[in-house]
Amino acid sequence: MNLLVTGGCGFIGSNFVRYWLRQHPGSRVIVYDKLTYAGRKENLNDLWGHDGLRLVVGDIGDMHLVRRTCQEQNIDLIVNFAAETHVDQSILGPLVFTDTNVRGTHVLLEVARELGIRLHHISTDEVYGHIRAGHQSVETDELAPRSPYAASKAAADQLVQAYAITYGIPVTITRGANNVGPYQYPEKAVPLFSTNAILGEPLPIYGDGLQMRDYAHVYDHCTGIETVLLKGKIGEVYNVGTGREMTNLEMVDIVLTTLGKDHALVRHVTDRPGHDRRYSMNVDKLRALGWEPKYDPKQAVAEAAKWYVDNHWWWEPIRSGEFREYYNRQYAERLSGADQ
Repeated sequence: MNLLVTGGCGFIGSNFVRYWLRQHPGSRVIVYDKLTYAGRKENLNDLWGHDGLRLVVGDIGDMHLVRRTCQEQNIDLIVNFAAETHVDQSILGPLVFTDTNVRGTHVLLEVARELGIRLHHISTDEVYGHIRAGHQSVETDELAPRSPYAASKAAADQLVQAYAITYGIPVTITRGANNVGPYQYPEKAVPLFSTNAILGEPLPIYGDGLQMRDYAHVYDHCTGIETVLLKGKIGEVYNVGTGREMTNLEMVDIVLTTLGKDHALVRHVTDRPGHDRRYSMNVDKLRALGWEPKYDPKQAVAEAAKWYVDNHWWWEPIRSGEFREYYNRQYAERLSGADQ
């Protein structure tokens, strides 16, 4: 197969590219990436000499370039990871999330429709919104996003499903839990707390820290996507996670314990506006295809924290660059009035 992996230099995308080429050595993978702050060529440093891998630098909103790339590379399948993904960033500057996550996905759908290409779309558990106690989201639940990021992803999901119904193009969707693992940009919770702990800096925990999340290892997300691509039913949505959750305080405890760092680094700061209290997904539909996660949430968080200990070369340049401006804008005032 010839795959166009959009966002293939991002966190989940680069892990998928690495996994797919290892498991399917006869495939060709065309990474299509805009190379924004979180889409980094360094995420695939060990693979750029691979015969089956090529990079095209471009925006998924550029229909001409997407079409030309698909035609020239004889693409069989588009796997769309390309997205703006951080809730805090979507609160600070929401319009770029609409541009990339909605319009960009729409462009991919149009090209897929025109050229007869299958499209697999990567979504998120956040489209379900806050989940009440005792319930786990199933794929047929109503979407109820509560942040600009989640709303843009929900809109993209509905566009994908509408194209399947209206035009009959072959699509599938996976909705992933909170992923952790190698190459995750440190604006996200686990890499932020891991690198802060390594540097001896405070860990800013939103509110009381009792928000519930399913922390899934990115490796399991990749195997889940592969399962859907090979065994899933066209037109269907599949949740990908562990089916288990923990509080953010529990996650922080695992990070600090794994790294052997003092829990006195924890600071409770002013909560994010509209912060969803709980995400939880039922993954029985994917399990019915023969898939099982390798990691439980505790293992996933611990393994992710260890990766940052072993890979200073990757994250130290990020922490000393433009990330610092974002971090100060997001946390400096919160930390100045934080409670230990």
